[in-house]
Amino acid sequence: MSDELISLRVLSCLAGARDFYFLQQAANIAPIPVHITVAQNVTVARKVLATCEVDVALLDATAAPADLTSFIATARSAQPRPFVILMAADAVQASSFKAGGVVPDGIVVKPDGIEKAKVIIDRCIRLRIPTNVLIVDDSAALRGIVRKVLAATRFVLNIEESENGIAALKQIGDGKFDIVFLDDLMPDLNGLETLVAIKRRHPKVQVVFMISANDEVLGERARAAGAAAFLKKPFYPSDVDAVLRSYFGLRIPGR
Repeated sequence: MSDELISLRVLSCLAGARDFYFLQQAANIAPIPVHITVAQNVTVARKVLATCEVDVALLDATAAPADLTSFIATARSAQPRPFVILMAADAVQASSFKAGGVVPDGIVVKPDGIEKAKVIIDRCIRLRIPTNVLIVDDSAALRGIVRKVLAATRFVLNIEESENGIAALKQIGDGKFDIVFLDDLMPDLNGLETLVAIKRRHPKVQVVFMISANDEVLGERARAAGAAAFLKKPFYPSDVDAVLRSYFGLRIPGR
């Protein structure tokens, strides 16, 4: 656990006392202190946000859309800006939620026990701890583009670069990287070969395979080798954002 995050400040605005109970129990056993402030409704939650620093706000997805939109607008202007996560009653509600004017950072399913609540608290902690990212591409220009896109996301990332697969394996050998954005076309050790080597030596590292061609065979081989996600060139900031949301376990509202 990073020393940079001493504690986590969570604002909870949920409809049921049972939901809060599970979250509080999970917070009690978290690896760092987790302070949960409870708001009875979204109006109160906005007032809390205006007077207190909040890292993550958990809001009930059944709240009125106008209230949620108003809260998110307030959150966007807050410093530091908190992550806003909606909590749905079940997977069906989460998958069918229509964002409309409501654009939170993600949507998750309410926990039905302490273990699932612990997963949510752990995700909240991960959102605030810098995630170490390595960009592997032989093109300095493309590395720069990917770095710029990553730097503009909502997520806290420490970004480093590598110009080829061999150098990348040496850097990853230090054991500090969480995600690798890996190009498929590189000299010497190509993307697929590098992917295989990474997953063999460091199976917990998540690899996002950046693929140039619409090659189904290559895609299947990369998936079989352990690629966690794919980005087909040319990709856009929204594509990268979707990959990162998936990494942090956040559903994308309306998808």
